[in-house]
Amino acid sequence: MGRHMASNLVNKGHEVMVYDLSHGAVQSLVDIGATGASTTQEVAQQADVLITMLPSSPHVQEVFAGPEGIAPLIKEGALVIDSSTIDPTTSRQVAQVVEKQTGVQMVDAPVSGGVGGAEQGTLTFMVGGLDEAFARAQPILADMGKNIVHCGDIGTGQVAKVCNNLVLGISMVGVSEAMALGIKAGMDPKKLAGIFNTSSARCWSSDTYNPCPGVMEGVPASRGYTGGFGVDLMKKDLGLALMSGDDVKAALPMGNLAHQVYSDISAAGGGGKDFSYAFEHLKNVE
Repeated sequence: MGRHMASNLVNKGHEVMVYDLSHGAVQSLVDIGATGASTTQEVAQQADVLITMLPSSPHVQEVFAGPEGIAPLIKEGALVIDSSTIDPTTSRQVAQVVEKQTGVQMVDAPVSGGVGGAEQGTLTFMVGGLDEAFARAQPILADMGKNIVHCGDIGTGQVAKVCNNLVLGISMVGVSEAMALGIKAGMDPKKLAGIFNTSSARCWSSDTYNPCPGVMEGVPASRGYTGGFGVDLMKKDLGLALMSGDDVKAALPMGNLAHQVYSDISAAGGGGKDFSYAFEHLKNVE
């Protein structure tokens, strides 16, 4: 997703410097006009707007506040946008470190919309931060997304993302379970999906990202569950939801069950498959 997002910034005329552990990812952006950096520190020292997108909370903590953290090196007057999906508590803690060490503003801005949304520039950004910081971030984010929503103070973007993916994970398991039941009971999958999509079962997991092979073209289920949003990433995000639930004493029974489904898939070696692989997993459970 990050490559497509950065590509959109380049295509919109921004001067973009990029760093990634993958040399290939950096080179693909250099090829279209970006500048490659050799370290995160190099980017931090030069960027007027610093955008990070990392796999998990420990990665964000390490990059900003670890032994070689970039927080004290961030350019004076810069704006920091973290589009990682992490727990709200870590987001707030990192923002405090950045503000204390450099005085610069930071927003959390996780995204939704998938790889397709990143490529097409139609992502939704859920943004947490001060009004002034949001006003500065909004035009940059608008060059990568369609819906830029100010959720509240720092950390609330992560709250919104965690809640969104809680619904997504649960709904994908529900659609997968129902599709598997219908097929085993003799229903044509395309007809069943068509009924879902024009009835009360309609949801994104069915009408846009159906998990059953042969129902839709252009989705991971039509290409062996490659690409898209991985099982391990959904497992991680549901884990963040469960952690948040524990923090605020919110009951998440369906979240726990969905998390168990993705944990089982991962344990069986399917962690790299798209999360719609839940259909294949549930289809084979007796």
